[in-house]
Amino acid sequence: MPIFIIIIIALFVLSIAGGLFFATKAIYPNVLTLEETRIDELENNRYDENEYNQWERKEFTLPSPFGYHIACEYFRIKGAQKTVVITHGITWSRYGSIKYMPMFRKRGFNILIYDLRNHGASGGKNTTFGLYEKFDLQVLVDWAFQQLDENGKVGTLGESLGAATTLQHAAIDQRISFAIADCPYSDLAQLLAFRLKEDYHLPSFPLLGLSNFACKLLANMTYRQVSPIASIPEIAIPVFWIHGQDDDYIPPEMSQQMYDAKKMGVRRIYLAPNAAHAKSQINNPQEYDRRIGEFLVDLKLVEEIQG
Repeated sequence: MPIFIIIIIALFVLSIAGGLFFATKAIYPNVLTLEETRIDELENNRYDENEYNQWERKEFTLPSPFGYHIACEYFRIKGAQKTVVITHGITWSRYGSIKYMPMFRKRGFNILIYDLRNHGASGGKNTTFGLYEKFDLQVLVDWAFQQLDENGKVGTLGESLGAATTLQHAAIDQRISFAIADCPYSDLAQLLAFRLKEDYHLPSFPLLGLSNFACKLLANMTYRQVSPIASIPEIAIPVFWIHGQDDDYIPPEMSQQMYDAKKMGVRRIYLAPNAAHAKSQINNPQEYDRRIGEFLVDLKLVEEIQG
């Protein structure tokens, strides 16, 4: 057999293997356990466990429309008729959501946190970057509304994968009062092409297409189906984008592009200084709190900015 044919066959086999490798790496991320994330959050002083243990809370599960359970925690404030649902980032758990809770609690919000599918104590065999996760979030929002009276308000906040899920949910559920998206990606295919270049110094062709095909077989999803920016024209509710200026995992330009694309309703953006991926609140706690407070005041969900 001529050597050039052997080379072509070898390259073809390598390409197929590479596509499968990147597909499995995407939909089966190296997820940390619930306990591992709890310990990490505590060791990095991202929440006060004594304060957390004093809050009234309820642990329970909700059924996903895809046949598994969603592990939840609900923190109720007596008499409160507004709730925020917080969604954590990839590989993490609901413990990553606790750092956002104090700024909402002091403004009179009930809080609902949970583990994404294939994360923490929730079920689900893979991660789909918001394609299926947005319907799980809708289940939580439904439950949150059921705990309130007929004039109750529900908003959402998400971080990274949670932020992209929050935006995709906002496009299908106009009942919510606001969506806050901290360091979301605007388009999964674009993000994966960026990560291929940054992490592996590889071009997107042909690996991205082959990986996409493998994802369709393994998880019944394609990368084109996950494009939060494509949903922005459908979102009329208020949206606040937050992104670290030094984020080299998901470029801040992605949030800027989505902000620019929103033509209906209230929009805000905060590009946080000295902040890498998912570090905007950690590195700028006072400014983060102030801007969220102003946003909620402008939406008439709180009467004044709390100190």
